[in-house]
Amino acid sequence: MVGMRDGLGVVWPILSFLLTLMVLLGIAISLLEAWPLVDGIYFAFVSGLTIGYGDLVPKTHLSRALAICIGFIGILLTGLVAAVGVNALTAALEKTHKT
Repeated sequence: MVGMRDGLGVVWPILSFLLTLMVLLGIAISLLEAWPLVDGIYFAFVSGLTIGYGDLVPKTHLSRALAICIGFIGILLTGLVAAVGVNALTAALEKTHKT
């Protein structure tokens, strides 16, 4: 857990930028689609971090293009956290094998 915390501390500026960008794109989609702000942010995180539920679907072309950007941001977020986790596990395993 210490390695994970340290790794996230290193990539925190990138992680926070991606999270902020995801929220901003969700707000933009909510304004374009006339959804409540909470629904736009919900849509951004559900679409970015999963495959989406389909309960909210953008109709305009610009909103759909922004949704694609949200999907790519979600891939980057997931990959970044997974890479930090793998790095922490590798460091922990090397530490236990050296002792």
